[in-house]
Amino acid sequence: MEKKSGIVGFTGSFRESVKDIENNSKVVFAGSIAVCTPFIELLSYAVRDKNFDLIYAPKADVNSAKQVKMQPNIGFGVVDENGDPQNPEVVVVLGGLAMPKFGCAPEDVLNMIHEVSGEQKPRIIGVCFMNIFERAGWDKKIPFDTVIDTTLETVVK
Repeated sequence: MEKKSGIVGFTGSFRESVKDIENNSKVVFAGSIAVCTPFIELLSYAVRDKNFDLIYAPKADVNSAKQVKMQPNIGFGVVDENGDPQNPEVVVVLGGLAMPKFGCAPEDVLNMIHEVSGEQKPRIIGVCFMNIFERAGWDKKIPFDTVIDTTLETVVK
């Protein structure tokens, strides 16, 4: 376990978790609608030099998969172009899926991983906030290779 802080600690931890994944590889993000999308876009920016084929499967639904692309003068964004989530090198599961109001069952995520996996099992990275995977029991149900858990503190002045 290694502790880092701030937004650079968050994005740097993600970057570190995929440093050995070859350039131009496929990365599939599974997250909750709206809540996880900005984090997917931020994490995509963190690995922009890897030229990954980035795909977003909202609520772990492969039939709704969209591409995540760099938008000139904006940054990364989910675009209205179908994405092919098959045979990824990495599946990133975002913690919003473990939240009852926004997510889905862990079995839905496992089914998605099984459906998109090719001959080689993808690396499974969990990205969450405030220990949601452990609190929801997902850490015992999803075979994460790595979990990046971030804690937020807000100060209003």
